[in-house]
Amino acid sequence: MKNITFLTVLVIITIFFTLHNSLFCQEQPSRRYELSIGPQFGFTHGQVLELVYPEYTPSPLLSELRWDVKPMVFYGANINFGRIDPMKALGFFASFSIKAGVPGDTGIMEDRDWMSMENTSLTHFSSHTNKTNKFYSLDAEAGISIPVLSLFYTKPFISASMMHFSFTGRDGYVKYARQKQDNPAAYYPIDDRPDTYTLSGDCINYTQDWLLFAFGFKLGRQLPANFSFDLSFQISPISFCVGIDEHIARKIIFHDVTRWGLFLEPGARLSYTLERLEFSFDFAWRKIFNTRGETYISYNKENYALTGGEGGAAMSILNSSFLVMVHF
Repeated sequence: MKNITFLTVLVIITIFFTLHNSLFCQEQPSRRYELSIGPQFGFTHGQVLELVYPEYTPSPLLSELRWDVKPMVFYGANINFGRIDPMKALGFFASFSIKAGVPGDTGIMEDRDWMSMENTSLTHFSSHTNKTNKFYSLDAEAGISIPVLSLFYTKPFISASMMHFSFTGRDGYVKYARQKQDNPAAYYPIDDRPDTYTLSGDCINYTQDWLLFAFGFKLGRQLPANFSFDLSFQISPISFCVGIDEHIARKIIFHDVTRWGLFLEPGARLSYTLERLEFSFDFAWRKIFNTRGETYISYNKENYALTGGEGGAAMSILNSSFLVMVHF
């Protein structure tokens, strides 16, 4: 709640400065650099994944939990600093973005297990309504802008990002394959008279905290009629994630500490400038996969023991934003 309150105040302040500067500030053509600030609104659409890798079973995964974010509305603010005209000369630039999601139902959560020792068939499945309790992200980048033959500009940069997700899966149903009596490590097919039942109330909580560092670049060009367009791409193996999975009915908590997954983010932005106001549409697809690390287990929320298996985390989300920036 404190994060939401802070962001609400920040967005109100940025809207005030947007209107104030657009109405009362006069342009200073002699300046080479400018600062811009403004609110942003948009939505996130995709999935967050929680993974468990097997020790002894033949399937590539022991467990996979998919948390829908389809969609989630967010709001926030942007601050940018850089050359007024990046096509004229080499320059420095930096930006900072903050987003917070609006809590609410964002699709479903599905839990799959492959626990058979004799094959890779699905053995356990459950589906629940997914509520996104919290989401916020902080993104910062800094680099240099380089004009190329008066045709376009490129901006190599380094970036850092922090993200937090908090989910609750509730209600729904489960479908479990029957174990074979002569071999408890083997299962009948999950559609062969499985054990099924419905659930009511909160079933599972999950939080995911990410820290990312990346290298990226942008290619941009000024277009006619005050439009501009740029493409961007980021890539890095430097990703860290801490996930906490609480199974409420079973009273078990899993704590995953994973790292070194591949982070990719292509993006694009289309902008229109009117005096000191800039209106932009921003799209970015963020994908992280192949993280691995230790998994700890607790039965009392205090004492954790290291398990023998490995955990993992992943995501694939599309962020679409509308921004209103004032330049001064």
